[in-house]
Amino acid sequence: MRTAIWLYLFMFVAFFDLHAQYPILSPFALSLGAAPSFIGLIMGVYSITHLPGNLLAGYGVDKYGSKFFIVFSLIVAGIILLFQSGVQDPWHLLYIRSISGFVLAFLSPACLSLLARIARDRIEQSKLMTGNGLVHTLASVVSPAAGALLVAKIGFTTAFSVLGWILIITGILAIFGVREHKIAAQPRDKSTVADHHGYALKNEGLNVKSDFMIPWLFFLIPVALSCSQGILFFELPLMQASRGSILTSGVFFTLVSLGALCSISLWFLNHVSPFIRTVAGSLSLAAIFFGLAIQWPIPLAISLFLIGMAKGVIFPALAALLASNTSSNRYGRVFSILSISYSVGAFFGPMLAGQLRDHISSYFIAFFILMLALSLLPLRTFKVPVTT
Repeated sequence: MRTAIWLYLFMFVAFFDLHAQYPILSPFALSLGAAPSFIGLIMGVYSITHLPGNLLAGYGVDKYGSKFFIVFSLIVAGIILLFQSGVQDPWHLLYIRSISGFVLAFLSPACLSLLARIARDRIEQSKLMTGNGLVHTLASVVSPAAGALLVAKIGFTTAFSVLGWILIITGILAIFGVREHKIAAQPRDKSTVADHHGYALKNEGLNVKSDFMIPWLFFLIPVALSCSQGILFFELPLMQASRGSILTSGVFFTLVSLGALCSISLWFLNHVSPFIRTVAGSLSLAAIFFGLAIQWPIPLAISLFLIGMAKGVIFPALAALLASNTSSNRYGRVFSILSISYSVGAFFGPMLAGQLRDHISSYFIAFFILMLALSLLPLRTFKVPVTT
């Protein structure tokens, strides 16, 4: 449990730095002379360069463990932010963001894999994943407004430098704080018995049926989720309600995070099947984006809060669902595929919004992509247990 607390601390700082940049990155790029379509490319390339990093992280974490990749990502990402503080050209910002995307691609698979390994059973696994979502949300509640306030007080250059040094110091602390023990792969055993929901349990520990394969179409859900989130993060700073005010944009991001914090705090949801939570949350998120597309009468602040609530249900459920259907010696690979899915969606989201926002509502694009992913979801492949 002490390892989990250290992990939560390091992830809090990392997510704080990441989310603090959301409301200030678009205005920073605008100040450098970038067009809206180019801003979408800047935000998108950060995500697409996650792909090679995720691929390397998947096999590297399973073979060498998580600690090295956590320390590496934090320290190098901090150094890159120091370079970002001195950028004077939109193309240079694009290059810096692409490198940053590759480096930080190792962090999420490493952290999620280590969290999944230290759990004793599915319930604890679900709670640890929810705790990860809680830490992520707590960081994102305060960081957008804090980042906007930081820029308002000390400017872009100093703000990026401060965020960079925070990451470097956190990476150094991770060298001493993260402890992990290699966990041997769980062999097939005739004493492993399957419960009536299709899962395999061994001495009430963590194990899954070795012949179960996560269907590839399932990963369209995280792709669609991150795509819709990328669209939202692209649109919020450019909306009429927040245009000209970085602080207002930061408050909008905070409203999304407060909604996620609200739903993540509902601990009883851990006893509901993660598959059901994933589908229900995705349907709700699609409905909210459709409402924004048709300009429904619900105020923007409430809509953003509801989007956050849906995200707070989906993100922990996705991680818990994959962990409960994967053997421990493959956690690194399956969570790297999850991160790749997020990266692909986060790349196409801002790109589509930047290119098509003058022709069609960006929120309708988010709605369509979510519904398409849900319609292709292989429902019969997953068993749907109700955990008690």
